[in-house]
Amino acid sequence: MMVKTRLIFTLYTVYGILFKAMATKGKARGASGQYPLVQNLTVTEGGTANLTCRVEYNDNTSLQWSNPAQQTLFFGDKKALRDNRIELVHASWSELTISINDVTLSDEGMYTCSLFTMPVRTAKAYLTVLGVPEKPQINGLLNPALEGDHITLTCITQGSKPAADLRWFRNEKEIKGAKEVNASGKTFTVQSSLQLHVDRNDDGVAYTCKVDHVALTAKPQQATEVLEVHYAPQVEIIHSLAVPQEGQFLKLECVSKGNPLPDPVIWTKDGGELPDLDRMIVEGRELTFTSLNKTDNGTYRCEASNLLGTNSAEYVLFVYDTPTTLPPSTTPPLHPNPADHTVLLGTHASDPALTGDRDPNAVGQHGTDHALIGGVVAVVVFVTLCLIIVLGRYLARHKGTYLTNEAKGADDAPDADTAIINAEGNHAHTEEKKEYFI
Repeated sequence: MMVKTRLIFTLYTVYGILFKAMATKGKARGASGQYPLVQNLTVTEGGTANLTCRVEYNDNTSLQWSNPAQQTLFFGDKKALRDNRIELVHASWSELTISINDVTLSDEGMYTCSLFTMPVRTAKAYLTVLGVPEKPQINGLLNPALEGDHITLTCITQGSKPAADLRWFRNEKEIKGAKEVNASGKTFTVQSSLQLHVDRNDDGVAYTCKVDHVALTAKPQQATEVLEVHYAPQVEIIHSLAVPQEGQFLKLECVSKGNPLPDPVIWTKDGGELPDLDRMIVEGRELTFTSLNKTDNGTYRCEASNLLGTNSAEYVLFVYDTPTTLPPSTTPPLHPNPADHTVLLGTHASDPALTGDRDPNAVGQHGTDHALIGGVVAVVVFVTLCLIIVLGRYLARHKGTYLTNEAKGADDAPDADTAIINAEGNHAHTEEKKEYFI
């Protein structure tokens, strides 16, 4: 059948050449200036390739398309090769367009458009077929993996042309892998490896391998694997009060992380069992004190276990005394101080000093008394120092010698009595004390 087809095509070709030679005799000079026009084409595997050949000036010359094997596909509007994928799109004296559906990699190559003039003019168009990479596969995943394991994840894709590019992502962050490319006929097999030292931070992490290729115009193909890691528990105690006081409600929460999940947890006090289960209520991972007192002081431990190990956390509880608050006095002061308008202008109604709701632990309420006492002490000390200085200066000015009554009259007196009389005579107008020697 193929031989018969080629024979018919050969007759058509010879007939056409003879017919054109006779019809265009005398016009060879004009025909010799005509050339077919074609363009190279790139198509994705499985798509449709439209091959178009045009002539700039129409002089009723026939056009023909041939494949890379030099088999005639169409001569004018006549189909020469029996291939259901090849169809005629448009045929005229100035254009010949054909289509190849469901393109495969074997269709790639050089196609020839011929213009049957004298001599025959040809133009060549190269059809490039892109190989679509297959969906990637991730191998080497161990689920579950143990903390501390070393594993290698391998991503493989086949059938790409040209070679595809593989990219790794840890959740949404890109990480680098080792790429390897192998040719297989006209296509390529691409492989990328990722080395992991597994720890608890990898638990639940999604590792994604994406394929980038020019044939994937919409979105890249990708594969995702979620890594599960088993590890020993990690324990932490969270408390509801920063400063626990007598009578208050306190909740201790034992936050335990591990895979498999440690459940339940064990609460102990000072290395033993909880002493008062009426006030110390254990619900799941929570230890609740309904009303704190001094007997609750101690070290509380939360312990969690799974198949890979045991871990614990401790909380030291110290219960503080309940703060005492003195009630405000209802008796007015005996000597009220005049209102300080300057202070009142800068104080709001919500100020505890104005509303009577005073905090006994507030610094500002005792600060005024301390400042007043300190000021009085400072004044007393200052006045005392001034008095000492004045007295010292006075004594320094009046320091010297003076004569008693006996000494004043002793010059001419034979005895003490006579000296006193002489002295009184000299100071008759002055009242002075008398001194006697016994």
